[in-house]
Amino acid sequence: MKAFSIYILLVCLGLKAVAQDLNARIQVVSPKIQSTNKRIFQTLETAMKDFLNGRKWSADDILPQERIECNFILNITAWDGSSSFSGELQVQSSRPVYGTTYTSTLLNVNDKDIDFTYTEGQSIDYTDQNFQSNLSSIMAFYAYIIVGMDYDSFSKFGGTNYFAAAQNVATNAQTSSSKGWKAFDGNINRYWLAENLNNKLYLPLRGFIYDYHRNGLDVMADNAGKGRKVISGILPVLAEVDRQRLGSMFPLVFFTAKSDELVSIFTKTDSQERLQAMNILSQADPANGLKYQTLQKQ
Repeated sequence: MKAFSIYILLVCLGLKAVAQDLNARIQVVSPKIQSTNKRIFQTLETAMKDFLNGRKWSADDILPQERIECNFILNITAWDGSSSFSGELQVQSSRPVYGTTYTSTLLNVNDKDIDFTYTEGQSIDYTDQNFQSNLSSIMAFYAYIIVGMDYDSFSKFGGTNYFAAAQNVATNAQTSSSKGWKAFDGNINRYWLAENLNNKLYLPLRGFIYDYHRNGLDVMADNAGKGRKVISGILPVLAEVDRQRLGSMFPLVFFTAKSDELVSIFTKTDSQERLQAMNILSQADPANGLKYQTLQKQ
């Protein structure tokens, strides 16, 4: 009987490991909150971690070592001393590059439209069918975006179902009065991120993400020149995407995650290739123009 009990325990632990798609590290900070008792922030951090890491977000069985690395930093800027919170959320995710110890950033978003209610010790409920709470919807939204970006980087348009799931979260949240879910809340929010990722206009950028990672970065460990040549060859795609909708959410998110990495890649090329890269990147991403101009000075 004891052996059977141990077997059942091991099976349950195994199922729990399979169910986890994310390796999410959560940090709740509150430097602007003047309070001697911040225990609720610690329980909130634990609740968020359990929610993100304890749920099945993808359709595939993910091994523990394959879980997607991501960070959620929630900066609480206002708290009523009870259950009402507001602040900003920084969400980052990355994926490993084949044959190296290097990890490449896929997502780096600073969401400034965060408000929610949470009572210490409460469970965070979520369902894909309808809106339960703003906190669970925000976390589910970014979980699906993280998984979708990861899948897109390993398989061409592999993230489609997950971006659709994120858009479903945003659609359900239309019943909420919270900011960030609606088109008229501004052009830099969760609504527009989901819209862009599901819009056929941005398929070239999603295709670029696949080629950049699988045929570019993942090749560079064995043949750095070959990998850089692939990336250089597909770079004009970025300028074409920019012309369609200047300043859109998805391109902004992409360049926030990739601008430094792109500069690093082309720093190691010859002067002609560096100049070409600088011109294309400066046109596609003028906000980081000064950063790209360093390629001219190498």
